[in-house]
Amino acid sequence: MQKLALSDEILLQIEKPARYIGNELNMVKKDASAVAVRFAMCFPDVYEIGMSHLGMKILYEMFNRRADVYCERVFSPWPDLHRIMKEKQIPLFALESQEPVRDFDFIGITLQYEMCYANILQILDLAGLPFTAEERTDDMPLVIGGGPCAYNPEPIAEFFDLFYIGEGEISYDALFDLYISMKRDGGYSRREFLRRAAAIPGIYAPSLYEVSYREDGTIAAMEPTAPGVPKTVKKQVVMELTDAVYPTAPVVPYIKVTQDRVVLEIMRGCIRGCRFCQAGQIYRPTREKDVEALKQCAAQMLKNTGYEEISLTSLSSSDYSQLEELVNYLIETFKGQGVNISLPSLRIDAFSLDVMGKVQDIRKSSLTFAPEAGSQRLRDVINKGLTEDVILHGAGLAFVGGWQKVKLYFMLGLPTETEEDMRAIAELADKIAVRYYDIPKEKRNGRCQITISTSFFVPKPFTPFQWAAMFDKDEYLRRAKVVNDAVKEQPNRKSIRYNWHEADVTVLEGVFARGDRRVAKAIRYAYEDGALFDSWSEFYDNGRWMRAFEKAGVSPEFYTMRERGRDETFPWDFIDDGVSKDYLYREWERAQQGIVTKNCRMQCSGCGAKQFGGGVCFENQD
Repeated sequence: MQKLALSDEILLQIEKPARYIGNELNMVKKDASAVAVRFAMCFPDVYEIGMSHLGMKILYEMFNRRADVYCERVFSPWPDLHRIMKEKQIPLFALESQEPVRDFDFIGITLQYEMCYANILQILDLAGLPFTAEERTDDMPLVIGGGPCAYNPEPIAEFFDLFYIGEGEISYDALFDLYISMKRDGGYSRREFLRRAAAIPGIYAPSLYEVSYREDGTIAAMEPTAPGVPKTVKKQVVMELTDAVYPTAPVVPYIKVTQDRVVLEIMRGCIRGCRFCQAGQIYRPTREKDVEALKQCAAQMLKNTGYEEISLTSLSSSDYSQLEELVNYLIETFKGQGVNISLPSLRIDAFSLDVMGKVQDIRKSSLTFAPEAGSQRLRDVINKGLTEDVILHGAGLAFVGGWQKVKLYFMLGLPTETEEDMRAIAELADKIAVRYYDIPKEKRNGRCQITISTSFFVPKPFTPFQWAAMFDKDEYLRRAKVVNDAVKEQPNRKSIRYNWHEADVTVLEGVFARGDRRVAKAIRYAYEDGALFDSWSEFYDNGRWMRAFEKAGVSPEFYTMRERGRDETFPWDFIDDGVSKDYLYREWERAQQGIVTKNCRMQCSGCGAKQFGGGVCFENQD
């Protein structure tokens, strides 16, 4: 029996000890002494969140297919265990071997959400490593980051040796091969490895670049400082998605996690082009998986995990061209076995409702619409491609089909937003309620329940809105109050409930999203002052972060309150994600004019993604 890193005494003191003991179904076990590379795959959040992340599962499968690599999992210890580990000086350990990650070759940290940045320092701290890459010595693990936040790595650049830009299936083998050969040949030094790694497509080594600034605080230039280091780092993309590595026997947790089901990825990318959406830009071009391969994969995953639910995942599942065939197959094949089918990110149309009626308990479930903006004018600005008629028609179909609960998601603080646009959120909810109460009373399931949720808009890199200004906390809350007051004025207000996001968290997220290297000092100060799990409202302390910014001499307003000029150099401009800056600025101008851009299947908008040589860009061509 493997010895656990935590004693029974400690396990009995902490919440959900199953987070830390490993040995789950389908966990990979290897002889750590027989491999050339030990890789600690870290998710800087609690186990239940990290174990739900598909990208981590894919890389875990891919790395462990190599006989010379052992990939193990690490998650952020919850605050109760964090305190004990600090007090008792227990080093951060991996779940598979229960051994300290300080002894590994790589620590890979997935970067999914800016509000987890303090947890990156928790991982380094508990591992016993210096916070900054320049302080680390040749015998220490190399720290590499990847994921959507790596598309602007600069606020956390000094904490990492490397970043991987793009989809991990492409260049990690080359990185491991380089590391193994340098170690074997005795020519390894940390700096030389970084220099040679930087020549691998998609790999960024921050220490090999120098940033200069103008007097106004904007970036003047960013230049490589070593020979052979590219000026531009190009995103890596898997074009043959059907043949790419996919975990057919993922690890099954002992405890309930956020995505407690089989997750079947049906495509990557999105044809829609919403101007606020980073994922819709950085995952271009849209690529589909073959439907027959998906059917086979679904059967294998259900058999290998024992799960009783399967979820089809993508940015916009309705746009998968073989969706009807796939869904009908899954229903016919597995519904009789007690397997539920989950269909997130669907447009609400007759087909979708028919499918959901077959796979859901209508009385218990709620339908989700994401209009993002209340008025048609603002939906055109953000290029949502959704009209009020479509929304009301979909809601009407749903109500006739037996649904009575609807969730509506919106954003406040979008570019060009007016008071009319804010009030339109409440008015749209009321129109949906009217559609419900138009149904004869004897055919309804009681009162309808409409829940409005608003988040506050954060401009993200590589989107048309990366030039936009944000607002301060008070202005965001004022806008939420406008919506709240408007809800109270609606005839069907008793059927409408309104929730809104934390405004101060939004401002901080905005700083991290578009920040540069100078922000890192504030992150370090905040962590040293106790910042941890900032994405969890019960732990977030805005005062702590404001103190950290003041101590670091960093102005949050510089990153949030300014509208950028067309020619400003962004911290992330050294990354080529395949979508041109000229295209994004064109979309920024069209947004301000309220001009809608057609989706990729209707008309190519010349974004630049055609350079990858496949996907939606080449559909319907001879």
